[in-house]
Amino acid sequence: MAFSADELRVLRRALAIALHPTPLSDEDVQDCLRLAGSVDEAVGEAGRLRAFLLADLARYRNALPGSATGYLELLQDALAAGYDPRPDDLAALRALRGGPLAAALLERCQGLAERSVRARLAGRSAGLAAPGPRSRLLALPGGRAAAREPDRPKSPAAPGHPQKPGDRPMPKPSEVFPPRRRPTPPPSEERAAG
Repeated sequence: MAFSADELRVLRRALAIALHPTPLSDEDVQDCLRLAGSVDEAVGEAGRLRAFLLADLARYRNALPGSATGYLELLQDALAAGYDPRPDDLAALRALRGGPLAAALLERCQGLAERSVRARLAGRSAGLAAPGPRSRLLALPGGRAAAREPDRPKSPAAPGHPQKPGDRPMPKPSEVFPPRRRPTPPPSEERAAG
């Protein structure tokens, strides 16, 4: 991600304000909000690009062996971007390992997969996951929001009182994923002997 000279100026000013809180002018608040919007847009675009790359990689993998050259190139690009190879990728590379590039990629992917499994077993998150949602910049200390209303602690809704739409509780797994129904066997047709 690259910042323009104006964005770097705003970022430097925002960091200085974070270290030494002072009241902000409306212009400073708007500059920070624009910068936050630009960063959000760049993160969203990176996520869309990553999703496109992974979908393209899956398409090429499903079309193997005819798409071997394109698949190997896409896999190299994905690995360079931090992709964590999946079992499907390892199986595809094993099938293609007759070529030198596929053999080298198989060795590299096996090492990455092994490291990923070790990291997961150690309790850390492994691989390059899609960037998580970043909280929106709603107010800056000393900005316009500070002048409007004081901070109030959020209290849970009392029993019998409806909650606000934004305070909706997390649904239970049984509400999101209803229990599976067992398939009923088809009725057996018995022929009368006669």
